[in-house]
Amino acid sequence: MSPPKREEFNHKVWALVRQIPPGKVCTYGQIAAILAPPPGMDPKSYLAFGARWVGGAMAACPQDVPWQRVINAQGKVSLRPGGSGAEQRQLLEAEGVFFDDHDRVDLNIYAWTGQPINQ
Repeated sequence: MSPPKREEFNHKVWALVRQIPPGKVCTYGQIAAILAPPPGMDPKSYLAFGARWVGGAMAACPQDVPWQRVINAQGKVSLRPGGSGAEQRQLLEAEGVFFDDHDRVDLNIYAWTGQPINQ
């Protein structure tokens, strides 16, 4: 299942990700939870698919979107097509984000809990 009006959804995701400050991260699921479900969609159904849709939006994001600040629910980097995750980790570490011995970011410290944007 893909989001209705994918282009519109992607732009909302990218606008939100642009608000994540350096040194903070947000998970795909957190972004989905911040954004309202598409019109006419049941909120429970949306939450079942929302994180995947956010992942799809991030895979297609423009260069000005700080994609490195979006990680998975386990606090780990998610592999991008053709990538190893090393670039994302390096970019986050340059922003002051620390990874533990299991290659995880402590979401209790680094998670950004943004406010919903005007949609």
